[in-house]
Amino acid sequence: MRILVVTDAWLPQVNGVVRTLDTLRRELERGGHEVVMVTPDKFRTLACPTYPEIRLAIRPGAKLGKMIEAAQPCAIHVATEGPLGWAARRWCRRKGVPFTTAYHTKFPEYIKARFGVPLPLSYAVMRRFHDSSSRVMVATQGIENELAARGFRNIGRWSRGVDTEMFRPRPEVRGEDGPFAHLARPIFLYVGRVAVEKNIEAFLKLDLPGSKVVVGDGPQWDEMKRRFPDVHFAGARMAEDLAQHYAAADVFVFPSRTDTFGLVLLEALASGLPVAAYPVPGPNDVIGDSPAGVLDENLEKAARKAMSVDPALCRAHALTFSWEACTRQFLDNLRPFETGVWRAAAE
Repeated sequence: MRILVVTDAWLPQVNGVVRTLDTLRRELERGGHEVVMVTPDKFRTLACPTYPEIRLAIRPGAKLGKMIEAAQPCAIHVATEGPLGWAARRWCRRKGVPFTTAYHTKFPEYIKARFGVPLPLSYAVMRRFHDSSSRVMVATQGIENELAARGFRNIGRWSRGVDTEMFRPRPEVRGEDGPFAHLARPIFLYVGRVAVEKNIEAFLKLDLPGSKVVVGDGPQWDEMKRRFPDVHFAGARMAEDLAQHYAAADVFVFPSRTDTFGLVLLEALASGLPVAAYPVPGPNDVIGDSPAGVLDENLEKAARKAMSVDPALCRAHALTFSWEACTRQFLDNLRPFETGVWRAAAE
């Protein structure tokens, strides 16, 4: 099947949405499907306000429509609610072509944190974006419950997986040749964007023994580094380098209250790293009642308690999340065109 995926989030951005979509593409192609990615690098772009590393397509409608018609896909998935996503939605509605969407990011909460926009207004816009979707894919039951309570319809599950070969325990990196050899233990690690919506300050303010490490960059990087000089800011890390940083730490602290899943949670667990987090959607769904992590409204208490978690339990829990199963869920949620629909839409 030829599947067209429209996304405003794509390489060289480094975030969970991009990693999810890139892995999905590889898994689909491994299964014999053809994947056509429609991404910002194919359009004129401008920098996203407050996020200059994110490029937004400028007036993509006409070009995007021609790209869809040239690809003649069997199914269309609109992954994000940015300029490309809205343009793809308009094209599909105008042509009468079914499409699916995904709710990767709690944009209303992000927009409120950054600009003070009331949640009901932002959620009304998000609901309008997804209202014509044949299936709104969400990663967890917690997010499904939240969206259903806000009037979203046609919700289906699309979970996440983790590369357990790359992200694995690595005892060799915990010694003098590891990335944290110069730091006092225990090592409390955060991986992700350094941005207000990630609530990173809640982690940086904790009174914890040893050292705190932040892996990632973002709009608050300079400010946080200046305000918390005792914290080690390692910058963005990729692939093997990132995997080594996970494996060299002792506890993974996840302060976000707004993530829809938190792919970094799985990467940490697969690396044998216990998780400390708030009991909110994302951590609740990934950790649940598993002994692989500690969820508590007192994040300091959770982080200290997580130090006693057996790394083997973390690894075992991560192994229950496979990309093969996630890809099957994605395919089951798609709405391929019926015979003749594409021809009629393209005329």
